[in-house]
Amino acid sequence: MKLKDLCSYLDSAVPLSFQEVYDNSGLQIGSPEREISSTIITLDVTEEVIDEAIAHKCDVLVSHHPLIFHPIKSLTGKSFTERILYKAVKNDIAVYSAHTSLDVLSNGVSSKMAEKIGLEEISVLSPSENKLLKLVTYIPESHLEVVRNALFEAGAGVIGNYDQCGFAASGTGSFRGNEITNPFRGEKGKIHFEKEIRFETILFSHLKDKVIKVLLEAHPYEEVAYDLYSLENKNAGTGLGCIGKFHNPVSENDFLKMVSLVFEAKGVRYSKPTGKLVRKVALCGGSGVSLLNLAISSGADAFLTADIKYHDFFNTENKILLVDAGHFETEKFSGEILKDLIIKKFPKFAVRFSEINTNPINYF
Repeated sequence: MKLKDLCSYLDSAVPLSFQEVYDNSGLQIGSPEREISSTIITLDVTEEVIDEAIAHKCDVLVSHHPLIFHPIKSLTGKSFTERILYKAVKNDIAVYSAHTSLDVLSNGVSSKMAEKIGLEEISVLSPSENKLLKLVTYIPESHLEVVRNALFEAGAGVIGNYDQCGFAASGTGSFRGNEITNPFRGEKGKIHFEKEIRFETILFSHLKDKVIKVLLEAHPYEEVAYDLYSLENKNAGTGLGCIGKFHNPVSENDFLKMVSLVFEAKGVRYSKPTGKLVRKVALCGGSGVSLLNLAISSGADAFLTADIKYHDFFNTENKILLVDAGHFETEKFSGEILKDLIIKKFPKFAVRFSEINTNPINYF
């Protein structure tokens, strides 16, 4: 298949519109028209991972962290990023990165962390905002099912764990075509009244072009009337961090042991123990301390994340056990999510995990 086929799928499965404004998710290196046959999945793109791809004759690297995060003004090999870029381009290896787009998926990085430690009743900690649109259109009664089903098939109508969500109300529409029209019903130059259905549904903003294209194709009218509204609703199905519960609560000490074991974290840092059992846990892969107050207000007994600064540990005020297991460690399972997505769509495409430990932090 071509690189653009893989990128197009990942761009929709891990929507680029979900990424944070500072991020650079998506295709980093490579010609979309190039034929590809195999990929290596990695958390970070390093020179060693590029060498690994060369050795295994892999065409694509799919990473969590972007290789290109800041503008590149030259390609001389003087910096870490430039050396990797130069080697990747020279050896015709494409690079695609997911990063914060993958972080906010309902089954994304934080959810995978929760799954690994056995949490139940998992939900989003900080739901996404300003990612939803409402579509309103007017359909002749005879074509309601056809148009509605086409919109749902294109991805519209999803609210949390429900899909095919919409609302329909009957009414009467009017129109008059000029001499160059070919009206679906009625005559040129004469006003026509048609029994129509006002149909409303919602969609993620990244699906807008796809949904409107399908609407215009499925709708019988020459000129299709529709409105799009930006919604301020929070979307409970996507967002940063997550929260879940243990079926049986554990001691704080046992929780710390579990974190160290599951994430292979050699230097777990934590705040002053509260002395309470840990039943409800908030999590955020990578740098998630900005969600600390949300974790506390949600009633979590512990908050597991990374990159916590010295003074942040004071802010727990004995309300929650704050745990830093490391950036690499909390995001190390992101590759499993990406592999499952790719294999689901392209079952015959060769996918392998990188065997390189890309963690830049060492412990003495």
